[in-house]
Amino acid sequence: MRKVLSSILSLVYLVIGLIVANSHHYFTHVSGIKPIASAVLAVLLWPLLLFGISLHIK
Repeated sequence: MRKVLSSILSLVYLVIGLIVANSHHYFTHVSGIKPIASAVLAVLLWPLLLFGISLHIK
């Protein structure tokens, strides 16, 4: 039961990350390695985006 709950929470965390990253325009121009890395970081570290920290790699 604990493993199932952990999997569900992980999935919810990633879905929220996708939504937040999309709302901050991290998926608009994903055509190179830097934009892809920025998008991955934004999905994984989405709470930082809510505090106004930019994860765009330049």
